[in-house]
Amino acid sequence: MEYLHQGDILKIEKIKHPVLVVSKDFFNTSGQIIGCPVIKHSKPGPLHIWMSTEHAEGYIQCEKLALLDLSVRGHKRAGRLPLPEMINVSDAIQGIFEYV
Repeated sequence: MEYLHQGDILKIEKIKHPVLVVSKDFFNTSGQIIGCPVIKHSKPGPLHIWMSTEHAEGYIQCEKLALLDLSVRGHKRAGRLPLPEMINVSDAIQGIFEYV
């Protein structure tokens, strides 16, 4: 089984939109990931971050975190988000859980 990395963009069986892997690499070794959908026709906002790669583009929906068990779903890697953009996504997700 190939390991997925934080920042990978996936096409997952029976999921309409691409998914950005936001969970850390050590978590992904379990066969599960935490991901956010990448939706092309959405509105910008503090939790909707635009991304564009060769194979996928749209708004990363940071508030729509989902645990996905990839051991029971077909999937394929469809690109990778550059590190500076992944940091922006991570900051947006962390902001959801801050205590201020």
